[in-house]
Amino acid sequence: MNKLAEYDGPILEIDKLSISFFTRLREIPAVMDFSVSVQPGEAVGLVGESGCGKSTVALGVMQDLGTNGRIVGGSIKFKGRDLAEMSAEELRDVRGNEIAMIYQEPMASLNPAMKIGRQLMEVPMIHEGVNEKEAHARALEVVTDVRLPDPERMLNSYPHQLSGGQQQRIVIAMALMSKPSLLILDEPTTALDVTVEAAVVELVKDLGKKYGTSMLFISHNLGLVLETCDRLCVMYSGEAVERGSIADVFDEMQHPYTQALFRSIPLPGADKTARPLVAIPGNFPLPHERPNGCNFGPRCDYFEAGRCDADDIMMSDVPGNDRHATRCLRFQEIDWNAPIQVGEQKEKTKPGKVVLKMDNLKKYYEVAANALFGGGATKVVKANETLSFEARESETLAIVGESGCGKSTFAKVLMGLETATEGAILLDGTNIEQIPIEARDTKTISDVQMVFQNPFDTLNPSMTVGRQIIRALEIFDIGDSDQDRKQRMLELLDLVKLPRAFADRMPRQLSGGQKQRVGIARAFSGGARIVVADEPVSALDVSVQAAVTDLLMEIQREEKTTLLFISHDLSIVRYLSDRVMVMYLGHVVELGDTDQVFSPPYHPYTEALLSAVPIADTSIEKEHIVLEGDIPSAMNPPSGCPFQTRCRWKSEVPAGLCDIEVPPVRQLETGHQIKCHLSDAVLDRMTPVIKVAAE
Repeated sequence: MNKLAEYDGPILEIDKLSISFFTRLREIPAVMDFSVSVQPGEAVGLVGESGCGKSTVALGVMQDLGTNGRIVGGSIKFKGRDLAEMSAEELRDVRGNEIAMIYQEPMASLNPAMKIGRQLMEVPMIHEGVNEKEAHARALEVVTDVRLPDPERMLNSYPHQLSGGQQQRIVIAMALMSKPSLLILDEPTTALDVTVEAAVVELVKDLGKKYGTSMLFISHNLGLVLETCDRLCVMYSGEAVERGSIADVFDEMQHPYTQALFRSIPLPGADKTARPLVAIPGNFPLPHERPNGCNFGPRCDYFEAGRCDADDIMMSDVPGNDRHATRCLRFQEIDWNAPIQVGEQKEKTKPGKVVLKMDNLKKYYEVAANALFGGGATKVVKANETLSFEARESETLAIVGESGCGKSTFAKVLMGLETATEGAILLDGTNIEQIPIEARDTKTISDVQMVFQNPFDTLNPSMTVGRQIIRALEIFDIGDSDQDRKQRMLELLDLVKLPRAFADRMPRQLSGGQKQRVGIARAFSGGARIVVADEPVSALDVSVQAAVTDLLMEIQREEKTTLLFISHDLSIVRYLSDRVMVMYLGHVVELGDTDQVFSPPYHPYTEALLSAVPIADTSIEKEHIVLEGDIPSAMNPPSGCPFQTRCRWKSEVPAGLCDIEVPPVRQLETGHQIKCHLSDAVLDRMTPVIKVAAE
């Protein structure tokens, strides 16, 4: 039964919605005057930084605002009916049956003690009263639809037996079990690898077409929204600031915030020396500190005092475009095509002498086959397999690959948190691969430092920011007195562009980007020679990412640091790295300078990675490659070439060769190497994955 057949108006119509949360002290407005509509079969993207109210809108639609949240103005209509006027019973019938929501963290939606099949069957059994046999048949159908291997086995598995990408597919399957009219996706791919993300996005688009489902897709990734949605709504500080079709908003943006967002993301053509990213100045306003008039005013290039800060600003229609509106008084006075004011151009730094050399590094772990009870034979996990590379002073070497490829393991060995199984790591010519961190001297520890992915986990919540930096200086034996160290701490705050007054703040008083800056200050406090940055910006908002990335580059230029940048975001890698190392299942499959790795010929895995990266630019054409299957387990890797189970070029190699033999490392040109059996003739046939479309 198609639930859309009997209704032809907008599936979802949000009109002048205002939502507030009430605390003992005050009312905190989270969403104000917000309007958006979703037509049948349409996918609408909701974009903005964390804290702008995207998820609050979704929870408002689900009527799930908790005890403190209330809709204080406007309405949310689903198929013409106001959700606020429905009884609890009617709401229960609509939720899960007609409106389904997919959350960011798949495990939050799955019951760990219940088999997948039972969890899926519950949906139609509860909502539609179907019998067990029919529910099982339907569960089997949706698990097949979401392209999971061996559907019967999946239904008999528990959630913990599935990878993150598989869990997210099960959650999507669960949402589709009752063929809802509206699907709300709240950052559904944030926790996934870029290749898995590409497959999940492809899947959501196909299923939307198959079931005729309308979608509200919440994300902070403009590239993903471009690939999945028909229309777009940009939010800033609780308000919609621009609405329109993807083409109108991307190519004819009419709000300064939308423009500023695009300038802070690394699109093809951005370059850290010639065309640096432009970070949005200032900080996001807290809900109770919003300015008068335009919320974006204090950070806007086009702000006009006395006008932009006089009264509340309403949405205005943009003439000539399809349902395109903006919350800007000056949008018709601004020259949107004016050339971007190029940030200060920096001289390209020349890499110096080799600081770090890895030679055939191997890291194996022995684990019990029956890990729960420790019985049975042991298995070997080959986390790093013959890793060799050099890194020079002032150079940025990016290390990319999916989770489970061994990026973080190699970082742990370098840091001394683990020791190598075989091979050598030379720091300034001295072997350190067998020296655990507790046996390393102070200089070695201060020379090799790390900036972590999640700034929240690395700061002591009960110590002020200044004290945490001084503590690092004490450990590194820097400064002759407390006064010296205090002065150095203040200089480090200057270095990471934080006000000196922050020395007395506690971590909880800082935003994510500010915490990450404290982490960077601490890493550089001992004059680090090598800094391992493990996904340092992936937990941060787009506009903050640009500022933190440029900060790292600037400090690197001043301090001549070697930066090992671990990431799965190839847009940022392309922007800031000098050389790129691609890892797959413990092996280095490609290594070369950035231009070499980003232009053909590629290793087949690099090619698939490039195709998976969402790019927020309508003029880009990408070859479409979706990797089948998940990354194999390091405990049970495939024989021969580690990538052969997912490679689309395998048929070009003599039969059986990829299955039995690990490929040799081949030099394609100076400094560019790949680990692949493909012949030169086949490699020459490779075409660019990312092309700029002809105007």
